[in-house]
Amino acid sequence: MSAYQTKLSTKDILEKDFKVSMRGYHQEEVDEFLDTIMQDYEIFQQEISRLQQENEQLRKSSEDGRTSRTQSAGSTQVNYDVLKRLSNLEKAVFGKKITNAES
Repeated sequence: MSAYQTKLSTKDILEKDFKVSMRGYHQEEVDEFLDTIMQDYEIFQQEISRLQQENEQLRKSSEDGRTSRTQSAGSTQVNYDVLKRLSNLEKAVFGKKITNAES
């Protein structure tokens, strides 16, 4: 998961009770503000989840790309070896026939 861990969830914010005092804050105003915080909090959590999924997809894509490049490089080496052997074989077979035909 992420190195950044949140201390509160939307549930924690929703269920938070404040002590009431004679000169305290207007409770409806506090509740409205906390509702706004909860909405923002949910949006941030959704965005974090989306970005984590995107990062995981990019990691997989990057790993797949490295694997295919490695396989491609190995394939290129094999193709070069096959062509070199084929060339040597052609020289051996056709070189002898050309020499025999000229005689």
